[in-house]
Amino acid sequence: MEWMNYHHLLYFWTVAKEGSIARACEQLRLAQPTISGQLRQFEESLNEKLFTRAGRGLALTEVGQIVYRYADEIFSVGRELQDVLKGRPRSGRPMRLLVGISDAVPKLIAYRILQPVLDMSESVQLICSESRPERLLADLSAHELDVVLSDSPLTAGTHVKAYNHLLGSCGISLFAAPDLAVRYKKNFPACLDGAPFLLPMEGSSLRRSLEQWFESQKIRPRLVGEFQDSALMKTFGQGGAGLFAAPDAIEKEVRQLYRVTPVGRAESIVERYYVISIERKLKHPAAVALSEAAREQLFA
Repeated sequence: MEWMNYHHLLYFWTVAKEGSIARACEQLRLAQPTISGQLRQFEESLNEKLFTRAGRGLALTEVGQIVYRYADEIFSVGRELQDVLKGRPRSGRPMRLLVGISDAVPKLIAYRILQPVLDMSESVQLICSESRPERLLADLSAHELDVVLSDSPLTAGTHVKAYNHLLGSCGISLFAAPDLAVRYKKNFPACLDGAPFLLPMEGSSLRRSLEQWFESQKIRPRLVGEFQDSALMKTFGQGGAGLFAAPDAIEKEVRQLYRVTPVGRAESIVERYYVISIERKLKHPAAVALSEAAREQLFA
């Protein structure tokens, strides 16, 4: 069996990616005759022409495009391996998991998803940052994060090569301070027409779902406030400012922490939560642990 020369493959892949031998030389810090000679040997070993001239640069032949796709896949897997190994503990130091949390994910949900990582037999250091999804995905693609926790999947139009891993789904309930809840529990949900509401910011997944539900139920809520921070929204709800929505998966915690009462369920709304990674399959031990716990316990 003849093994492919992976140095040749790397040189080919770099030239194809950079568009010229000169730019590839700068990236690889090798002399032009070395790269040119290695490319010739690679083409001879495959018995195929991989490049054609295109002005001052190079263009891939049909066979070259096929080889490039495979090479890109191979080196992508290699980068994934490096990322996984970065998470391993060294010299007694704890394993690290760098998590980006979308600002639309409720704090209690984020805690419940990540909490099993702290119970692992291996010591794990969680490093969490919260921001808008676009910023987090940019950091993920730059290998500054291991995973992103989101309430929305990565869409086909996103310019980041990453993968969605569904953690689970749950329903949505409406909550209010006890005095307010008593008023709006009767004849639910028709009684909510004109009721004071605290809502997530426009554009969030939950806000869109709630607006669709209001429309389907012919409800026109009175908008009291809009919040980017779900914990702040619940605090206003605790003070009696209005009704608010929260996932059923954390109903117990919401009731205990904010001393509010469930008013009713928005039956047609389902919230989904995802871990997004640059890996097709989660490999970081801590990411695997939180994913399994979410599916088996939190969203079971």
